[in-house]
Amino acid sequence: MRYIFTIIWSLLISAAVTYVLTSMAGEPFVISEAVILAVIFMIVTFLMGDVILKVKKN
Repeated sequence: MRYIFTIIWSLLISAAVTYVLTSMAGEPFVISEAVILAVIFMIVTFLMGDVILKVKKN
């Protein structure tokens, strides 16, 4: 379930960030750039959650 929410939130956040930055630059909004940024967000989040911040069980 956490993976589904991570995918949804990363798509929404990356779309918002891409839209704001492209509108500030006067460029057209391209959804493929938002998806690429979302994939980067997902990979970083999955790595942080499963590898870097993994809690050691005793």
